[in-house]
Amino acid sequence: MNNTHPVILFDGVCNLCNSSVQFIIKRDPGAKFRFSSLQSENAKQLLQQAGLDHTMTDTVVLLYHGRAYTQSDAALQIARRLTGLWPVLYVLIVIPRPVRNAVYNWIARNRYRWFGKKDQCMIQSPELKHRFLN
Repeated sequence: MNNTHPVILFDGVCNLCNSSVQFIIKRDPGAKFRFSSLQSENAKQLLQQAGLDHTMTDTVVLLYHGRAYTQSDAALQIARRLTGLWPVLYVLIVIPRPVRNAVYNWIARNRYRWFGKKDQCMIQSPELKHRFLN
């Protein structure tokens, strides 16, 4: 796993997920985060190295310092590292994980219906290409 930069694995065809990546990039002026779509071979290898199911596409995954965070834990760990007031959301970590993940899973199950889906993964702009692992 990449220990230099936190790596976010996301569903590359999900409109909500792609919008979230753009949201994170705008609030990460130090360019700490790196990204890879869960559909990529690179992400599949990273998931296997982390001991996770390499076929999953229904959760965001944050890989950092040898740890893999998924679902609401990943979302809160990401928010914690953004600029602005977003780190304040980390206080939600006190809510029991099963409750947080129930809400996360409800959104994940409905994301395509609510936000739509692309036919293929997003194409990075030349200026952001270095932030993507695939």
